[in-house]
Amino acid sequence: LLLAHADDAAPSDVRRMLRAAAAHAWTSGDTGSVRAAASRLADDPFTSGLAALAAEDYATGLPLLDRAVRDGGPDALQAAVVLGADERAFDLATTAVSQARRQGRIGALPDLLEALARVQLAMGLHADAEASATEARALARDTGLRPRGAAVLARLAALQGDETGARALTAGLPSADLTRALLDLALGRHDEVVRRLEDVFRGPHRHAAEAMAASADLVEAALRTDRPEPATTARARLARWADTSGQAWAGALALRCEALLTDAEEPFVRALELHDQATRPFEKARTELAYGEWLRRHRRRSDARPRLHSALETFDRLRATPWSGRVRAELRASGEGTAPTVPAATAPLDRLTPQELQVVRLAAEGVSSREIAAQLFLSPRTVEYHLYKAYPKLGVSSRRELSRIPLATPA
Repeated sequence: LLLAHADDAAPSDVRRMLRAAAAHAWTSGDTGSVRAAASRLADDPFTSGLAALAAEDYATGLPLLDRAVRDGGPDALQAAVVLGADERAFDLATTAVSQARRQGRIGALPDLLEALARVQLAMGLHADAEASATEARALARDTGLRPRGAAVLARLAALQGDETGARALTAGLPSADLTRALLDLALGRHDEVVRRLEDVFRGPHRHAAEAMAASADLVEAALRTDRPEPATTARARLARWADTSGQAWAGALALRCEALLTDAEEPFVRALELHDQATRPFEKARTELAYGEWLRRHRRRSDARPRLHSALETFDRLRATPWSGRVRAELRASGEGTAPTVPAATAPLDRLTPQELQVVRLAAEGVSSREIAAQLFLSPRTVEYHLYKAYPKLGVSSRRELSRIPLATPA
């Protein structure tokens, strides 16, 4: 509709309509409409970048999207999400959500909160991601918009090994195979991973950052099924993306894939150096696990254990239960006794419900109950109820004492 009516619009609206058409078409996998919008906006880095990615021209598309992010225009947030530029996307999404709250733009919040939740999930801020996605889902439902937030909640369920929850939440989602493949990988169903991800990489959503990250899943699974061909292709695609995008997390994943394919140590070491420059703790822990497995296979058990313990600490903190189980099995194989299980919900944030977390954070910043109610579209009485329930969980009894609790989102 946007493409069909752009020519009839006022000149000042044409660019906005075509950019919106490209953005919606990209999200829905309609690459033909992405290209159609870009052909009519040849000087626009956002639409041209999406069209180039859809044609697998990473060398052209990724720099254009990076320019769209740096320009800071209305499409900067989506460009940052497509690129996987986590820190920039986090800043843009946080600012946009805050502005929408202050301005009372409830209709804009579900999309913005979903974008923020995706970035929070990638950055390992799982409590925050759950809170953002839960609110996005509720606001979309209450305002009659299409569902939002389910993809993030499904991936959280998959990370935690909740197969029933992950399958229910992914029903009908374009990203269903990406999420279910991650769960299958954690549970050792490698043939299923290869089948699902080969379908993804034949489909229209294969060019986004989320799919690029899943290339590493395909490499690991394919090698465990003795099928090197899909692994080699996936690694080459990821390496091209990483080299052009300059994203540290992508470079680290490409090096992990290289290490798995070549059975060499040096790519593992370089991958961990890049992980230290990135913002994705789950992926770093996976590299540490793979490196620990490699060291143990090469009879360097004492070298393997520190890597495995570091991975276990991260997986336990993220409540990635199946992955913690894999590390514990590897530690036993390395000659160590069973590593102790870290109880879930040991951090203050983990004790709160998603809405309690939002309320408490705002209260800690000095925002009044009435203002919190306005920003979260609640009643002041509901805000006070959430504070009443949250205080005992945090071991405090007043707003003043909230300043002692580490509630701020890490930068």
